[in-house]
Amino acid sequence: MSEFKERIDALAALMEEYRLTEAVLEDGSFRVAFRRHGKPAPLSSVPQEAPLETIEDAPETVPEAPPAPVGMPVTTPMAGIFYDAPSPTSPPFVQEGDVVTVGQIVGLIEAMKVFNEIPSPVGGVVKKRVADAGAVVNVGDTLILIG
Repeated sequence: MSEFKERIDALAALMEEYRLTEAVLEDGSFRVAFRRHGKPAPLSSVPQEAPLETIEDAPETVPEAPPAPVGMPVTTPMAGIFYDAPSPTSPPFVQEGDVVTVGQIVGLIEAMKVFNEIPSPVGGVVKKRVADAGAVVNVGDTLILIG
């Protein structure tokens, strides 16, 4: 049971770090979903608990915000050219819907004629491929989303 508590605590910390409005942790039949209502606090302020409200309590005049990307972003630690496959004739490392494990290679970044492997920091299902193959990426750019 403490394993689940640690994973839930880690997910809650990631929500704070990346200012996510919702996150889901699934493992077999175990499923925990977090959803934050209200506006996330600015990065420079002290975090406060967001008020809880039900859909019925929400004011009708407030326009609906665009849906936040669902999933944990896998970002690039360096600037360079993103490749989604080991060679032009090889299949991509991951496709949307694939299950990935922690440490699995999800792409390559070519920097200074060196190909650097990008491992997944989390396990889950690839929700969206954000970066295109051959795109120039900068430090912190999102490559894929894993949920």
